[in-house]
Amino acid sequence: MPVDSKLLEILRCPVTKQPLSVLTEERIAQINEQVSAGQVRYADGSNVEKELEEALITENGRVIYRVDDDIPIMLQDLSIPMSEIEQD
Repeated sequence: MPVDSKLLEILRCPVTKQPLSVLTEERIAQINEQVSAGQVRYADGSNVEKELEEALITENGRVIYRVDDDIPIMLQDLSIPMSEIEQD
């Protein structure tokens, strides 16, 4: 189930205060391939071990926040810097 549109309107990156948008299913699938290969880390340096079901990305495209069970995980340490994602 996608993030509620009203919630999405008020959510902001806790660090940059930028608006967030929903990451596309195609991009999530690409990232999940890298997660499965153990190539993605959170901002705190720990490995992302669980694939993304849904995710939000900052307006500038630099930070991803996972959404688990319809709850956005808006913690800086558990954000995923796009620098951790291999660009195609």
